[in-house]
Amino acid sequence: MQEHELYMKRCLDLAALGAGKVSPNPMVGCVIVHNNQIIGEGWHQEYGKAHAEVNAINQVLENYPAEADKLLKNSTIYVSLEPCAHKGKTPPCADLIIRHDIPKAVVACRDPFKAVNGRGIDRLTNAGVSVIEGVLEEEALHLNRRFFTRVKKQRPYIILKWAETADGFFAPDNQKQQWISGKQAQQLVHRWRAEEDAILIGKNTAFIDDPRLNTRLWPGKNSKRIVLDRNLELPKSLNIFDNSIETIILNEKDTTIEGSTKYIALESFDFYLAESICYQLFLFDIQSVIIEGGAKTLNLFLEAGIWDEARIFVSNSKWGQGLYAPTIKQSAEEKIVLGNDVLSIYYHL
Repeated sequence: MQEHELYMKRCLDLAALGAGKVSPNPMVGCVIVHNNQIIGEGWHQEYGKAHAEVNAINQVLENYPAEADKLLKNSTIYVSLEPCAHKGKTPPCADLIIRHDIPKAVVACRDPFKAVNGRGIDRLTNAGVSVIEGVLEEEALHLNRRFFTRVKKQRPYIILKWAETADGFFAPDNQKQQWISGKQAQQLVHRWRAEEDAILIGKNTAFIDDPRLNTRLWPGKNSKRIVLDRNLELPKSLNIFDNSIETIILNEKDTTIEGSTKYIALESFDFYLAESICYQLFLFDIQSVIIEGGAKTLNLFLEAGIWDEARIFVSNSKWGQGLYAPTIKQSAEEKIVLGNDVLSIYYHL
């Protein structure tokens, strides 16, 4: 089993390279082993492109052109997620494994997507492939927690993010912008933005901070910007209206499109607002959202119990007054020191 875990750990490391690039597909890594030696590996690199198994098998074919068929017929294929059994944007990976006569497959976890969910494994076993399941399953489920949340709960994976002072303040009480976290934390936030599908803020944050909500401090894609503006009161001079990034304004007045800005009218801002937001974003194929503020918006999701992860920076500075930060009544799973800040990570129990 230790040998299986070693190669599955490599699959998970490879899969993570697809972060921010494959949504709404899951991140998947694949390793092909012959006589305790990796002869091919790959990962799902971009949505709509070749899956991990395809890339790994192609690497074997390219690196061992004369003996690839023989090698594959005596190898074990490791995959961090059940191989697909349906034709989507690419052919079924289970059929590819069968076609190359790979005799053994080790799978971390099943794919809950209804077009797969056990069918890939069934197809392999019915073709005579020996399948081992559940190797590093917990780690695989955690890696693709966004995908599993979307499939099982039919909503995006919700990440709450904020910074607070050592004495628990979130923002000044004079409606002026004031930084709390340091440079390392700010760069990390831009990396997170590149890994998720969307960033969501409320009207007051958009107006007071005038954020660009891009990834200028990290070499990655810009996520969609989501803004709550019930009565469409935000001035068009703000950075969120610069047409540089697809932006969705959730409101109660109008549904229209202006350049890269989409205005979507929700049925009501008074009842089940967090649920309505999640359902609308699910319809847009948005798999994960970072909610960056303000306090009213963060508390909206906390009070509704609709959140999956919270990332909170606590600085060593003290203000003595201001608007109090939201609170989470559970212990942090992880704490990381970043300069003068401490990052606490929570997973919703």
